[in-house]
This record gives sequence, C-alpha cells and structure tokens, in this order.
Amino acid sequence: MENGRKPNQVRDMSFAFALDAVKTYKEIVREQREYVLSKQWLRSATSIGANVQEAEHAESRADFTHKHAIALKEANESRYWMELLYQSGYMSREAYSLLNDKNIQLIKLLAAIVKKSKLKSENSKEV
Repeated sequence: MENGRKPNQVRDMSFAFALDAVKTYKEIVREQREYVLSKQWLRSATSIGANVQEAEHAESRADFTHKHAIALKEANESRYWMELLYQSGYMSREAYSLLNDKNIQLIKLLAAIVKKSKLKSENSKEV
C-alpha cells in the first residue's frame, strides 16, 4: 500500500506507464527536437491513468465502465502514436520495445476490466 492507498494493479500500471512516457517525451524533445507527434503521444499516454483515477470514484457502475473504456481507447491511441514515433525514427528501439510491452499489458488489463464490468451490469439487470 502506497500513500495509504490500497493496491490497485491498473492504477499502478497506468501511473508507471505515464511516468515512463513523460521521461521518454523529455528525451525525444531534448534529443530529437520533435514536438508535435510526441506531444500527442504524451497526452494519450498520461490520459490512461487520469481516466483510471476518475473511475475509482465513479458515480455508478456505468460511469466506472465508461471511464475504463475511455482509458482503453487512450491506451490504443497511445500505441498508435508510439508506433508512429518509432517508425519515423524519433523513438529508439529500446524505448519502443519496453513501452509497447507495457502498453499492451495495459490494453489487455483494461479490456478485461471493461468486459467484466459490462458483464456484471448485464447480470444485475437480469435479476
């Protein structure tokens, strides 16, 4: 438990991914002088955790599901911008490989959360 909070895998993973994105963004700007694509990537990469954080205090199950679905969309968008940065030579192979693996893990986890949450919503309507 960090800062008096309960462990939360998706929150912790998305926060760590955002920190890695910030560090990599700073390197890209400093070393490559690339500002447009990297800023788009930074926005989507940091938005994942922000939406997960919002979901922790969701007003309803539907709101919880929606916030995680938005986080999933942002994770997919982040993957697109990362691929573009890598393929255009702005992101190193090492950074891309590490970040892409983390991004894929987040996508899988978020997809599972959204799926499970939707299933719970459907099951509660049947009762």
